[in-house]
Amino acid sequence: MAMSRVTFAHASEAELARLFDFYRITWQYEPRSFPIAWNENGRPVEFFTPDFYLPEHDLYVEVTVAKPARNTRKNRKLRLMRSHHPRVNVKLFTRRDVERVFSRSMKRVS
Repeated sequence: MAMSRVTFAHASEAELARLFDFYRITWQYEPRSFPIAWNENGRPVEFFTPDFYLPEHDLYVEVTVAKPARNTRKNRKLRLMRSHHPRVNVKLFTRRDVERVFSRSMKRVS
């Protein structure tokens, strides 16, 4: 997917998309939402929408650059996601992961 067609929720997502494009990794932005909580009638009431899907790797990627202390909500959603959809591969890219990826890519560019 080309970046020009996508409006990202956060600048870190746009940067990661640029990196995927640079390495010619096919990606989709928020292509699907997964139900993770249901009410007493069995209707979904909460969803998890990973930021990226990498079809060649069958992998969903969720990006967060929040401080680790604030990742509780994301970790809860990810835990529910893995519990209810165990065959779906999801990777959480934390602030530290994002910093490592971008620092490596900057070294390669310079």
